[in-house]
Amino acid sequence: MLEPLPAVEPPLPPAYSFKRDLPAGAAFGWLAAGWRDFRQNPFSSIAYGLTVFLVSVLVIWALVAIDLPSFIFPALSGFLVVGPLVAIGLYEKSRRHAAGEHVRLTDMVLVRPASGAQILFAGLLLCLLVVLWLRAADLLYALFFGLLPFPGFDHLIAQLLTTPRGWALILTGSAVGGLFAAFAMAISLFSIPMLLSQRTDALTALGTSFALTAQNLRVVLPWGIIVAIGFAVSVLTGLLGLIVIFPLLGHGTWHAFQAMRTDPEAVRQENGS
Repeated sequence: MLEPLPAVEPPLPPAYSFKRDLPAGAAFGWLAAGWRDFRQNPFSSIAYGLTVFLVSVLVIWALVAIDLPSFIFPALSGFLVVGPLVAIGLYEKSRRHAAGEHVRLTDMVLVRPASGAQILFAGLLLCLLVVLWLRAADLLYALFFGLLPFPGFDHLIAQLLTTPRGWALILTGSAVGGLFAAFAMAISLFSIPMLLSQRTDALTALGTSFALTAQNLRVVLPWGIIVAIGFAVSVLTGLLGLIVIFPLLGHGTWHAFQAMRTDPEAVRQENGS
């Protein structure tokens, strides 16, 4: 006689516990909810955004110092991949506010996810995706311009905008980078908030996030455009915009995850179980 299989630990999310086909306008509601969280104790959100800004500047300075300035543009786009992981402290602030709890900056920095070390595993996978994108960007540059030393930003911009090879690289790099960004957003948008708030494993969270994104493209695409615009504004302001825009989008992402959740008990009653 076969013995029954042991229960899965940590437990998998209950079936049909998430909404599908939300309206496109919901994305603007997430942004408004994020702004409300930002205004509640704004010092903590601004301090968080300031820290992200300083770390980003430090990374760019380090790339220049080690003579790898060609990696600055791919690194900036790679930030979109790890951004949801970096924003975990902002999710914690929004979560605690919704529960009526007082939130300190230390609570946002020293977060204790419900999934424990599983969130580190998810972060490792996202970082590997960034490394893969950096390698792909390096190969694309070599494909179009050969194994030549980096010419400097002045010469590079001129080559990109005034030569056929430059435009070809822009179009190809945008297409490849777009695929990386779309995949990264799909697997990370809801997975990190899920790992923060409930006990599950990283692969389940990443897969669930991908499925939710695919089933809610009407609302996820507008949210992705909002994120892209916010990131573009941050870059155009010398990354200073991150101080406000990053916390705003982080709080909004938490509300995006909350909007997807349903009451498992209500779902069980609806299914007659």
